[in-house]
This record gives sequence, C-alpha cells and structure tokens, in this order.
Amino acid sequence: MKRNPLAILSAVVLTTALTFGADSAQAGAKSLPRLKVSENRRFLVTESGKPFFYLADTGWELFHRLNRKDAVDYLDTRAAQKFTVIQAVALGEFDGIIAANAYGKLPFIDFDPARLAVTPGANPADTRQYDYWDHVEYIVDQANARGLYIAMLPSWGSWVNGGDNGKRYLTPANAQDYGEFLGRRFGKKGVIWILGGDRPASGLEETWRTLARGIAIGVSGKEDYSAVLMSFHPAGGETSSTWFHNDKWLDFNMQQDGHNPPARARSWERIKLDYDRTPTKPVLDGEPLYEDHPLAFNSKEFGYSFDAHVRQYAYADTFSGACGHTYGNHAVWQFYAPERKPINGPLMYWRYAIKRPGATQMQYVRALLESRPYLSRVPDQSIVADSLDGADHISATRGDGYLFVYSAQGRKFKVLPGKIPAERLKGWWYNPRSGAAEPCGEFDNREIREFTPPSEGFGSDWVLVLDDASRAFAAPGTPMLQ
Repeated sequence: MKRNPLAILSAVVLTTALTFGADSAQAGAKSLPRLKVSENRRFLVTESGKPFFYLADTGWELFHRLNRKDAVDYLDTRAAQKFTVIQAVALGEFDGIIAANAYGKLPFIDFDPARLAVTPGANPADTRQYDYWDHVEYIVDQANARGLYIAMLPSWGSWVNGGDNGKRYLTPANAQDYGEFLGRRFGKKGVIWILGGDRPASGLEETWRTLARGIAIGVSGKEDYSAVLMSFHPAGGETSSTWFHNDKWLDFNMQQDGHNPPARARSWERIKLDYDRTPTKPVLDGEPLYEDHPLAFNSKEFGYSFDAHVRQYAYADTFSGACGHTYGNHAVWQFYAPERKPINGPLMYWRYAIKRPGATQMQYVRALLESRPYLSRVPDQSIVADSLDGADHISATRGDGYLFVYSAQGRKFKVLPGKIPAERLKGWWYNPRSGAAEPCGEFDNREIREFTPPSEGFGSDWVLVLDDASRAFAAPGTPMLQ
C-alpha cells in the first residue's frame, strides 16, 4: 500500500512539534552559577566569588496564573530590564491549592500535600502529561535561560497558618516530604529558596523548619544547608530575623515594609537593625512599597505610589547595607487581567504595568553599585553632616575608593572630609531616573563641602558620587572591567 508523501511529511512535522513541545523546557534550561553568601557575610556572590546583586520582581502568581506564552513574555521583559531574580510562589495565594492553573491542573491530589499530582511525561500538547509541576519547571527553566534566578516560595503563608478558612494544609507531618520533592525536582536549577509568604511565623516555626530540612535533603540527599541558599519572606512590617536569625538554614534576612510611604516605613533604620545583628548575615527588603500601589492601602486618602517612591526605597535600602532589593508592581504581582477579580484596586492590566517607569529604573541602582568595588561597600551616615529625616532623608555609603550620597528629594547636604583615604575627590551627579552621570568637579578631601543637587522636590532624587581621583574610575553606572 502506497502512502501519501504529504501525509508522511505532515506526520513527521506533527511528531517533531510534539517532541519539541515536550522537551522545550529542558532545551530552554540554562545552568546558572550556584549562589552563596560572601566571605564577609554581607553580600551574595556566585560560587567563583563574583558579586551578585539580588534585583527581584514580585511575580507572586506567575506559576499559578500565567500560561507558557504569557510567562515567557513577562520573563523577556524583566530580563531586558536587567532584573536578576523573580520571586514566585509554588502554591499561590489565590486558591493556589484548590483552584487550577492556566492548564486546568492542581498541585495535589484531593488538595493533600502528601499526594503530589505528578504524571509521566511533560508534553504540553497532551493534557494527560503536562501537569502542574511540569508547568512550574517550564517557567523555572525559561527564567534560567534568560539569566534570571527564581526565588521560589514553596507555599504562600496562608496555606500554613490556616488563612481565611482556618485549615492548615502544610504541617510538620507533611512539610518534609513536600520539601524533599521540591528539592529533588528544582534544587539543581537556578533557584533561591524563600520560605514564608506574607504571614507571621509565630507558633508555626516547626512547619517552616521542617520544610527547610526537606528541601536541603531533597537537593543533596542529607540535611546539608550549604547546598541551598535560603531565606524567609515575612508579613508586612516584619523581618525573618524575629524567628529564624540563628537558624542554620537562614542564609540571609528578608524584610517586608508593608507598602507604606518611605517616610513612614523608615526602611533605612530597619535594614540597619538586621545589618548590625550577630551572627552577621546579609539582609534585603523582599517586599517594599510597590509601584502603583495604594499608599498604606488607602488610595482615597493618600493616593497611589509613583516611580519616585520605589526609587527612594531602593537607594535608601542598599545604601543602608542591603545586599539587593525587590521591586514590585501592584498589577503585576497578581497578574491582573480582564478576566480576573482586581485585588486592592490595580490601575491597569499587568501587560501594561510591566513597562512602568519604576521597573525600568531599577536597573540603574544595580548599574551604579556594580560600577565600583562591590564587596567593600558599607553603610556610613557619618559621611553627611545632617541626614535630614522623613521624605528628605539622606542615605550614605562608601567603599574602596568611593562614596555615594543619596538625596531622596534633591535637598542640599554637607559632606565631611576624610571619609575615604584620598587627597582629592572627583565628583559626579548620578541620575536615578535615567542612569546618566555628569561630572561636577574635583575637590580637596580635607575640608567640609556643601553639595546642591541639580534639581529639588518630589521625584528629583540624586546620587552624589565622590571617587578617589587617583583611581580614575569610569563614569558611575559603567560596568567595571573584570
């Protein structure tokens, strides 16, 4: 019997397409360097010791709400904006255990964390194969392929503390098995583990510690916390150090500021408190005020946040000792779309929100910090004569051969002499809105000097960069030669 050549060709094309679909997640995977805490215990670095700036976006519902195409579009955008990390939740806040993902799949059988809903194969064209965890893995691999680490929250906190219905799905009885599954499946990928999820840990510490143990065992076959990089995302106004600072599994502290204006949150003080704790651990803000978020959750009285607010958090936090920073947009974290119920009044759909000004501007704080000797940086408010307060707060930091001063609203300030060893200082004004730098002269390092930023007022934030003139650094924001 003769076969139609076109039919044969069609069959080959179809088979190839299905095979590609099944293997595309693996094909897109990229081996990212393993991350660890630096030797001075202040920063994150790669295994080879290269500085790593944790610049994250809160894509909390990424695994649960987006399909493959939308997820890739989102990841492409964040990679182009120079983010390095995406924070996403395996068991999402919005019915992540009991409501199906974009492909109609649930993570567990009968909502039971002891019964993982895993099927043979991973072909997205076959609904019997492509399960919930295949979709999570696809997104992790696509993120890694774009140079993005996934900061994976195994569960939103509500599935541990009982949430609205009072039922605790994750408990000490099943948390280790669930953690081992996650560690085995994702532990060799570009993943940072973030326990917690916007809920207090009081009274639930055993569940979180058991989950951490399970992840470590799943990754390495034993309770070896050196094989993982791990933190804890707390509720608003809290820090992981409250419960877990002395735990071996907690590599760095994470805070959440509760979506208040910077003057009210005073994040620079909160970051410094964790920075000064012993044993020494890195710290960062894992959820500051989002862009386009109702200020203090009260848009009628206070309005919404702007890009200026998120910049103020980013520079104040990092200059106060944070090893990185997290950005968020109020429409993006929930991936608000026409078919979804809005949470707390998002201003636009997520596809528009991913290109808001604040998201684009976050790369400039990363570029600035990476343009000078990175691992030597320390917070130092003694650089300025008066730090001012509230919305006008001045933040200062210094490192090997340089110092930075951030004026949140362009207020003038005085720099005290001798804060870095140099005879003469070369000055620059760095624009956090554009990443542009302009020289502003050379100065004697033996006298106090007043500096007036190029503009003043809300949204007119500036960074003064003073370099040891003899070091001949390139303009701030220019990548350093490795």
